[in-house]
Amino acid sequence: MSQLPDIIRDIERVSADVVAKAGSFQAAILADVAGRRGTMHARVAPVQHNMQVAGPAFTVEVRPGDNLMIHAAIALAQPGDVLVIDGKGDQTAALMGTLMLSACKKRGLAGVIVDGAIRDKLEILELDFPVFSAGFNPAGPTKFVPGRINHPISAGGTTVNPGDLVVGDADGVVVIERAKAPAMLALADKKVADEAARIDAIARGDTASKWLPAALRAAGVLKEGESL
Repeated sequence: MSQLPDIIRDIERVSADVVAKAGSFQAAILADVAGRRGTMHARVAPVQHNMQVAGPAFTVEVRPGDNLMIHAAIALAQPGDVLVIDGKGDQTAALMGTLMLSACKKRGLAGVIVDGAIRDKLEILELDFPVFSAGFNPAGPTKFVPGRINHPISAGGTTVNPGDLVVGDADGVVVIERAKAPAMLALADKKVADEAARIDAIARGDTASKWLPAALRAAGVLKEGESL
C-alpha cells in the first residue's frame, strides 16, 4: 500500500467564481444553509473585527509550537489560497508573526487562519491582511518538527480538506466541502432574500415569530390549543 507524501503540491480547489460569490455572504448565512455544520470553534477569531476572507483551503498540520511546515506552505501556496493551519489550539508559543504574514500578503494569499497563537498584533493590524487565530503569545516557535501539507486536518474542531471553501468574518470561520459549495450558494441567495423580507416585516411592526407557538407545543411548553 503506497503512502501519501507529507507534502501534496497539487490539489483541486473550489472555483474562483464560487469564491467570489461566497465572499458576498456572511459566514453565518453559509453556516445556516450548510446545516449549521462546518463552523470553527469561537477561539478562532479575526485579529480585527472587520477582517473578511474567502478562498480555497491550503491546509497545514504542525506540531504545537513549531512552524517549519508553515514556511514550506507559504512557499507552495498559490494566490487566492487561504492557509488553514492546524496548530492543535496551542497558545503557548506563536506560530506566525509580522514577517511570515507579510510574506503571505506579498504572495497574494487571501488570508491565514491559525488554530493556534500568533504574535505582533499591532503590526498585523497595520498590515491590512485577513488573519484569524486562537490567540496571541510573544514567545517564538521552533522550526524542527515535520508536519503535513494539503492533507485533511482538524482546525477549530472542524474538518478541513484541501481545496474546501473557507469563509471568515467578524462572527468566525465556516468551512464548506468543495463539491457542495456551488449548491450552498444557491441556498444562501434564498436565505438572504428571506431574511431581508423578514427584516422589512419587522420594520412594519410584525415582530411575531409565527413558528414559535407550534415549536413550544412540540417541546411540551404549551398545551394543545394554548397560546402565548
